[in-house]
Amino acid sequence: MSIVEKGKQAVQGAVQGAMQKAIQLAPDGWMPGGRPDPLIREQHGHVGQPVSRLDGPLKVRGGARYAAEFPLDGLLYAAVLFSTVAKGRIAEIHTGEAEAAEGVHLVMTHRNAPRLAKMPLFMSSAKAAGGIDLPILQDDAIWWNGQPVALVLADSQEQADHAKALILVRYEEDVAVTSLAAAKANGSEPAMFMGQPLRAEVGHAEDALAAARFKVDQCYSTPRHSHNAIELHAVTVAWEGERLRVHDASQLVAHTAWSLAQVFGLDEGQVHVTSPFVGGGFGGKCLWWHQVLAAAAAKLAGRPVRLTLSREGVYRIVGGRTVTEQRVALGAAEGGRFTALIHTGLTAMTPHNEMPEPFILPARSAYAAENVLLNIDVVKMDLLANTFMRAPGEAVGTFALESAIDELATAMDTDPVELRLVNEPDKDPSTGAPFSARHIEEAYRAGAEKFGWSKRQAPGSRREGEWLVGMGVATGTYPYYRMPGGAARITLKADNSAQVDIAAHDMGMGTATAQTQVAADRLGLAMEQVEFRYGDSSLPGTVLAGGSQQTAAIGAAVVAAHRELVKELLKLAGNSSPLAGLSVEEVGGFDGGLASLEDPTRHERYADILARAQRAELSVEAEAPPPLETMHWSMHSHAAMFCEVRVNAVTGEVRVSRFLGSFDCGRILNPKTAGSQFRGGIIMGLGLALMEETQVDERNGRIMNPSLAEYHVPVHMDVPEIEVIWTGIADPHAPMGARGVGEIGITGVGAAVANAIFNATGKRIRDLPITLDKLL
Repeated sequence: MSIVEKGKQAVQGAVQGAMQKAIQLAPDGWMPGGRPDPLIREQHGHVGQPVSRLDGPLKVRGGARYAAEFPLDGLLYAAVLFSTVAKGRIAEIHTGEAEAAEGVHLVMTHRNAPRLAKMPLFMSSAKAAGGIDLPILQDDAIWWNGQPVALVLADSQEQADHAKALILVRYEEDVAVTSLAAAKANGSEPAMFMGQPLRAEVGHAEDALAAARFKVDQCYSTPRHSHNAIELHAVTVAWEGERLRVHDASQLVAHTAWSLAQVFGLDEGQVHVTSPFVGGGFGGKCLWWHQVLAAAAAKLAGRPVRLTLSREGVYRIVGGRTVTEQRVALGAAEGGRFTALIHTGLTAMTPHNEMPEPFILPARSAYAAENVLLNIDVVKMDLLANTFMRAPGEAVGTFALESAIDELATAMDTDPVELRLVNEPDKDPSTGAPFSARHIEEAYRAGAEKFGWSKRQAPGSRREGEWLVGMGVATGTYPYYRMPGGAARITLKADNSAQVDIAAHDMGMGTATAQTQVAADRLGLAMEQVEFRYGDSSLPGTVLAGGSQQTAAIGAAVVAAHRELVKELLKLAGNSSPLAGLSVEEVGGFDGGLASLEDPTRHERYADILARAQRAELSVEAEAPPPLETMHWSMHSHAAMFCEVRVNAVTGEVRVSRFLGSFDCGRILNPKTAGSQFRGGIIMGLGLALMEETQVDERNGRIMNPSLAEYHVPVHMDVPEIEVIWTGIADPHAPMGARGVGEIGITGVGAAVANAIFNATGKRIRDLPITLDKLL
């Protein structure tokens, strides 16, 4: 069984295990051999330095090649025609005029497409999450408004787009469920996420709520959101005999290669996926229909194919975040301790995938409460499938939970920061597991002081001309997922340089830069002596860029490979070396070679070891061990989000004037790239709070605002200067001491903005986005 297959089968169980209490293991730090990781212990070297992204100059020069920029001889350009009904069948499709158009080489429909297997849903051959478990252009059935029904190949993109407009389709429509009200009328069912029920109950929360001295009980709602990465979804494919070559914009190259092999009936090794540069992902740059359509068309035409979705095309076939309706009820005793915490509600998904929005996840671990009730039900709608979108569950779940806590603080006439800290848990409330490290109080104290929280005034009392000014705060949280499947190869060369190979991804967040820093420190080399290769399914491992776990997965794999490298180096060094008699646990990488951790004078350079062994290079590959070492611990990144807004008393316009995020994410490997991730998440959170909404015509299930002219995201004028700070306290149970930073930035932002608006105006808005009409 290949490592890809093993990773696929193991990943769901690992996520389940991360949510449960596991066996207790040695608490002295995470390293094979049971010793503390020197990278956590040492506070010098490349790690922790604000190194600029290594790929920056290449991108500035225009030399970075993205998926739609690979030149291939004989390349054809694709255009996709999308259905205009939500459910039914294709009664007639006329392609003659399109086929006769200038430059057209192929029109592919369900009538002539190659026979293909169903596309496996993300990370599983059975229903799991993300993606669409439907036949791709194999029959006349229509399952959502926007489903691809035809593809045109032509010599130019303009010719393909023109010919696509010449195809005529007549549909026979079936009754479709395209409104939330209709879906609710059909009934609901319990939600599952990654194989786990989205339900938890401790004690008798409803009774405790009724008896509570202080209480709030409110409903909150969030809309659909669509992915809008700056780089459009694109793919360039070519068949080389029975081998498929794919240049993709991907955040999971190994998984994509495996899945495409299943669809086309190939061995995994016959599909080679590369994705060296990705212009943003956020959960949407996974496997969708366009990669399969391009590969199928290339097979029919016998020519390479490039398929770049238009912005509208992304809205038609790439899923996003689905709607939620959430009830949060909190009961508190004198002093503020929660006696009841209830977070329940419903979300929608399609009949052809399994991806609810798991909004109760933050409530599982964020606060201590004597009685807890968490539950999500799902309703089914005939729309585009949902998928992961930055902090799935947490982004919108924290909006409801943290808004309710602010409401309770108002009812109790207490400071909302202090109310949160009073309810800090000493262990994971849902599992009883100890926290690996939790320094949210330090983050709150530092953030409050730097932001000037003590100057906050009573709701509606601060006014500057037409502008009402207010401050709000909220907690952000995101789990530290520990997934198996990581593997790495390290190659040492005679010139004292090293190459690290792993099928990881850099979607602009600086993965290659931070990991080069880590590898250089671990090996004891300068950064310019280390090359980090990634974004290629032929490299070791099945790492995916999602769930804020890629850094940890890479780190664990590199730790394993480095251990094997040291073993081999000690064998090659032999008895004549200063290292003779030392074990793997007793040496580390220093000054271009290995040295004793206790006596650094016992040192030998890599080049000298290789030369004596008459080796031009030494290459080792290793799989990361199963993440059982960390399963005992409850591991989360946290943030304290502080927001100041100005609301125009005449027009209702909202301007965010200041924002500060204070983060507790373990050790920060690169302050520059991490700071960029934090700010980017906060900006995305501002969009969630104030403007983002995918609007669906409930009559026919069609997305009505499929462009950046109509789907609003923050632009420069919407974003104030954003300040970010962090505790920087290493997590002793995480590889490299670091937890994820990619998704934590969006969590809590929606509530911080909403709470600031309440403080400014005295109006509580519980329905996102907070547009000016809701404030007038």
